This record gives sequence, structure tokens and C-alpha cells, in this order.
Amino acid sequence: MTQTTESAAARDEDRPAARTSSRAPSRLRIHRAWIVAVVTFVTIIGGAAFNSLPGLLIDPLHTEFGWSRGEIGLAVSIDMALYGLTAPFAAALMDRFGIRRVVVVALSAVAAGALASVWMTAAWQLMVYWGLLVGLGTGSMALAFSATVTNRWFVARRGLVTGILTAAGASGQLVFLPLCAWIVEEHGWRPASVTVALAALVVVPFVWLLMRDHPADVGLAPYGGAYVEKPAPARGAAARTVRVLVDAARTGPFWLLAGTFAICGASTNGLIRTHFVPSAHDHGMPITAAASLLAVIGVFDIIGTVFSGWLTDRFDARRLLAVYYALRGVSLLFLPMLMAPSVHPPMVFFIVFYGLDWVATVPPTLALCREQYGEDSAIVFGWVLASHQVGAALVAFLGGVARDVFGSYDMVWYTSGALCATAALMALVIRRVREPSGAGGVG
Repeated sequence: MTQTTESAAARDEDRPAARTSSRAPSRLRIHRAWIVAVVTFVTIIGGAAFNSLPGLLIDPLHTEFGWSRGEIGLAVSIDMALYGLTAPFAAALMDRFGIRRVVVVALSAVAAGALASVWMTAAWQLMVYWGLLVGLGTGSMALAFSATVTNRWFVARRGLVTGILTAAGASGQLVFLPLCAWIVEEHGWRPASVTVALAALVVVPFVWLLMRDHPADVGLAPYGGAYVEKPAPARGAAARTVRVLVDAARTGPFWLLAGTFAICGASTNGLIRTHFVPSAHDHGMPITAAASLLAVIGVFDIIGTVFSGWLTDRFDARRLLAVYYALRGVSLLFLPMLMAPSVHPPMVFFIVFYGLDWVATVPPTLALCREQYGEDSAIVFGWVLASHQVGAALVAFLGGVARDVFGSYDMVWYTSGALCATAALMALVIRRVREPSGAGGVG
């Protein structure tokens, strides 16, 4: 009894230091939150590897199986739609079962879908393996995952951390696009799919050993904040997710955020990531060269997203979004004139410019969700992300159909440019919240 009392007293003596300081004990040089952020970054890279494949495989699958670009685009659109629709439920499941368990299951699903696709012989199998399994897996590690980690582990530097974690997807693109393009060109699409599956599996032990669900698990306060007890597991994850959607849908800012982010997804994942490589190939550019250009987008995406996070901590998020969408729209209007058999300086300028703007929209969008919806912001952002992926899914499918019907992608580029101009105007009319919304509610 005495030993137990002394142990409890020792723990109580240690606890106030954790409650009153966001710094780790002196034996650690960095706060544990940054370690969790690194694990999250690597996890998103592993999960995002599969997103590098669709644009590279449209032509090989069309050649081998005779499937139309519309059919292949439909499979990609299912993947993108589920990626978005899964995100808000995944955020709630993380509140119920913990971040670590959800992410491990998600990585396993991605690996299973990528491996199973090696043996497919029919278009419906492509939709099940690429669309269903990979869509559910990557959706569980979508930006709502980043939002959950950021909200739990950081009070200070949230905009910066959001930018860094968002850039993880671009880092995965930077790593895997050139590699997968080379594998497809030299060995075929199946080894590339196996490579992606292995990348997802390699991350699993990394997550299990180093990820922690909440700062209280290691007796720390979140970075830049005060110590808080770990909340009890939230039951009824699906019901809570739907309830948050219903509450948020009663507010105007939700629809403006969802609309702008749908256009964001249409003009990035749905358009450039899916159709840039086959469009460049239509103009005589080798697949490896086009894929390398996408990888360069990834380089500048990292810079642009991190810088956008820094700006979001300092400036009006609405105005940042308006500028980002306006510049993106202008660049898309010029893209059809830049397509050529070889890489030339104007195309390089477009790639750099577009890369800086690629997902720079994420930090200000998440900041607006946090400002409007408080503790429910991660789930609300998950629904906003769902609209992002629905927009991406529509353009992934319709872009392929347009190519089959018109013989080129020009109409798709021009239409997307006009949509981005609309998104810029929508961002400017989102109302401001003078004070943060109350805990657990929507504003």
C-alpha cells in the first residue's frame, strides 16, 4: 500500500510540469508532437503512393485490355469519390478506436487493392480493386487524418504543421511518380502496382511503434498549449459524423467551403494528376518526361503548401483562397497552348507556378473550418474534403469521356479554368467569425 501511494505521489509530482508546459522533459530535445507529425508525414507518403499510378496506367491498360479511357476514368473516379466520402467517417473512427488502429487497417487495404489488381482481367475488377479497396484505404488517411493529428497535438503552429502534412502527398508524388513511370516504361504496369503495395506495407510497423493517439498518452500537453486529459472514446462514430454534417449543412460557410474545395479537387487530382500525362503523351511527349514534370509539381507543391501554412497563420484565409484560385484558373487557360512533344521553358514555368498553387488551398480551408466549427472542425473538414474528391471524381471520369468524344483535352482545361475563377469569388463571400465557435458545436 505504501509503495503504491508513493508511486502515485511521484506521478502527481510529475504531472503539473506537463500540465503547465508544452515542452517535453529536458532529456528530450524536441516535443513529442513533432515526432508524431513526422510519423504522420511518412504515413501519408506511403498511402499516397497509389495516387501516382492512375495517370501513368491509362494508356497501358487501354492498350492491353482495350478498355476505354472513360471506363478507366470511372474506376479512378470511384477511388477519388470514396477517398473523400470515407474521410469524415475516418475522423470519427479515430475518435472511437484511435488513430493508430485506423491507419494500420487503412494501409493494409491499400496494399490489398494494389496487389489484387495485378491479377485483374475485367474492367469491373479495376473498379473494385482500385476504386473500392484503395479508395477506402487512402480515404482513411486523407487530410482529415492530418486535421485530427494537428488538432490533438498542436495549439501553436497549426497552420505551419497543416501545410507540412499536406505537402506529404506531394512528397509521395515526388518519390513515386518518376519511379513508377520508369517501372511502367521498362517492366510494365504490374510491377509498379506491386511497388505501391509494398510501400504501404512498409509503413505499417512504423505507425504501430511510433504513433500515439493523444498527448495525454505520454503525459504531455499539446505543443503550445496546456495539458488536457485524454477524452473517453467517442461512441456512435457514424451517427456523430452524419450529425455534424447535418448541423454544418445549415450554415452558409459550409456550402461555400465545400463548393470551392470541389473545384480545387476538380482542377488538381481530377484534372492534372489523372489527365496531364495522357494529354502530354497525345502531343508526342514521352510518358517518363510527362511524369517527371508532375514530380516537379510535387517539389514546388511542398514549398507552396508550407508557405501557405505560414501565410495562413498571419493573413485572412478567405483572401488567400481567392488569390490561389484566381491564379490557378489563369494558368489553366494557357495550358493547351503549352503542350508540345518536348519540354520547353514556358511549360516549365507552368509546372513551377501550378506546383506552388497545387494544394496551397488546404491550410486556409482547414483554418476556416476550425474558425467556423470548433471541435467538430476535423469532421467538417472531412465532409469538405469529400466534396473535393467528388469534384475530382467527376473530372477524372468526364475528362476521359471528353478525350474519347473530342479527341483532345482542350475543352477540359478551359472549363476548369473558368471554374477556378468562380471559386475565387465564392471564397471572398465566406463570412468571418469574430470569436471561435463553442466546443462541440457548429457556428
